[in-house]
Amino acid sequence: MAEAGDDLELLVAAAREAGALAMTFFRKDPKTWPKGDSSIVSEADIALDQLLFSRLTAARPDYGWLSEETADDLARLSRERVFVVDPIDGTRGFLAGGNEWTVSLAVVENGYPVAAALFAPSLNLMFEAKAGRGATRNGRPMQVSPRQELAGASVAGSKRLIRDALEIGGVSLDYYGFVTSLAYRFALVAAGEVDAGIARAGSHDWDLAAADLLVHEAKGRLADLAGNRPRYNEREPRHPTLLATNSALGDAMAELVEKADKAQAK
Repeated sequence: MAEAGDDLELLVAAAREAGALAMTFFRKDPKTWPKGDSSIVSEADIALDQLLFSRLTAARPDYGWLSEETADDLARLSRERVFVVDPIDGTRGFLAGGNEWTVSLAVVENGYPVAAALFAPSLNLMFEAKAGRGATRNGRPMQVSPRQELAGASVAGSKRLIRDALEIGGVSLDYYGFVTSLAYRFALVAAGEVDAGIARAGSHDWDLAAADLLVHEAKGRLADLAGNRPRYNEREPRHPTLLATNSALGDAMAELVEKADKAQAK
């Protein structure tokens, strides 16, 4: 089996190739159609998915495959390593002509990501991580924010959830904004540009796996509100509310978000 470093090189090359293909559709009104109750997919998503499947599985035929745009094959559950792929994370932002969309690629081994490449083509930003070897943005090491106090912390995520957390907790937070690509939202936490990022319940492996490794290798934490790190390549690839931040803010921020979650559920 290939080493994680070899896998990372493969992911980076594939992400760049997919990003170049995405740019041929970007701001050119690609065809779209509904997916499920509230999602949308475009011809760009499908073209990138096909390219990535071809490149990655040809290089690693013994790896499993889990992608947002491919019908799930539970044969992945028997594979030691699995590609977890979102061809375009932040499709709505991509279609609106915004810059905050990414190609999100990870290799998951025994439930956790070991190699990750997250590419934002329109920003020319490449985020990379390998388990135990740190995380980088365009080749420069990243580390999460050193902030120790919750008051004044910058937070990216659902405006309503953050507003409710403010009202319930009585803590002054700085709302960074809603970043359409969840993977990029968490990458900003890994880069120390945002103190905390929130994902509402319902995110999937492909939204998270690459960003998870970036955050952890940047000395942060990505966990549910009980402090548990997500596991990937399970039968059900959906996750509860998740929070990415540094270790100093994690518990206090999780308590705030949990209260806001409960208030909205009433």
